[in-house]
Order: sequence, then structure tokens, then C-alpha cells
Amino acid sequence: MTHMKAINASMYSDLSFLKDNTVALTGTYTGVTTATAQGLIDAIMDDRVTDTQVATACAEFFQTKANYQANCIRIKDIREFPAMGTPPNIVNVPVYGQKTSQQIQGQADAPSLEIQINYVADEWQDAAGKLGSIVGNGEVYIFRFTMMSSDPLTYDGDAIKAEPNTEFYFLAKLEAMQVTPQLTDANTCTLTLSLQSDFYGPATLS
Repeated sequence: MTHMKAINASMYSDLSFLKDNTVALTGTYTGVTTATAQGLIDAIMDDRVTDTQVATACAEFFQTKANYQANCIRIKDIREFPAMGTPPNIVNVPVYGQKTSQQIQGQADAPSLEIQINYVADEWQDAAGKLGSIVGNGEVYIFRFTMMSSDPLTYDGDAIKAEPNTEFYFLAKLEAMQVTPQLTDANTCTLTLSLQSDFYGPATLS
């Protein structure tokens, strides 16, 4: 597939994550000693895999309809996405003999990923099989953010439909959820993710 090539709104953007870290990897990747999602997570956090390997390995879990439906959860009813990517940390450095200081890139802080969601209480209750039971459990999950201008969950047979897309992969925890009641609009909630890795991408699925 290719990246989007036109100026448009990515109204079908999708945020999904792998719900079970025991799912097996089908490929073999240097640095991944245990061929499961947890093995990949450990390798990413220990910096034992390259950026290209991360995108390729993560894509396995989202690449086919069967894998996606069996192993992944889509966060639905998203109202507003945060900026995706590591924010800059520009440091001003005085330079002797110059009128202005020089700017360099310092080590950036991890971004705060706060996702605004139209709140459906039944989907976020603290019960088995519901998203509310996952929030705050301390587990690290593999996330995929996809920018698309057409439905990302349409398929040609078992393969993902060949639509232009731009994807980012990252590791995160679902840390907290705060509900905001509304009297004149849809109830909303803020889902807070804590980033546990760099962003890997932009990439596309093939």
C-alpha cells in the first residue's frame, strides 16, 4: 500500500491495540527471543530490534481480517485525537561571539496522549470483556494508529483493502479515564495513555 497522496481529512482514522500479549509472532526477527507479542514488547523496550523490524513485526497482528478480529480491539467513538509523534525539545545554547544563541535538539519528553471519546457507558464498564476492565491494569500493549480517508476496517477477502494509509506503532499503557457529563451534547471521556516506547512510522501495510 501507499501513503495518502492528496490533501484531505483523515476522517476514518483508527486507533487499535493488541489485547493479548501471548499471541504468537509468525515471522522471525533478530533480537526477539520469544516469538510472542510479549517477546516483541520486551525486545522493543530493551532496544533489541530496529525501527524497520518493529513496524514489520507489529503489522503482523493487524494485517489480516482474521488476526484483527480475533486479537485486536478498536477504540471506537473517538471525538478528537492528540498529535502523534514525539514533540520537540529545543534548547537555546549561548555561542561566544554571536549576537544570537544557537538552537539544538535536546532529549524530548514523552508526549501526553489524551484521547477524547464520545462516552458510551456500557463499553467502558469495569467488567469482563469490556474496555473499562483494562484501564489501569498496568499492562503494556501494542498500539496502531492509522490515518485513512476511507474505512480502515474494510477488507478484500481476508486481506486489508488496498486503500492509502499512514500508520504509526507504539507501546503504551491505558492509565486512566475521566468522564465529563454533558447537558447539551454527547457525554465524553478522556482516555489517558502513557507512552512506553518511541513512535515507529509512518509506515504502510503491504
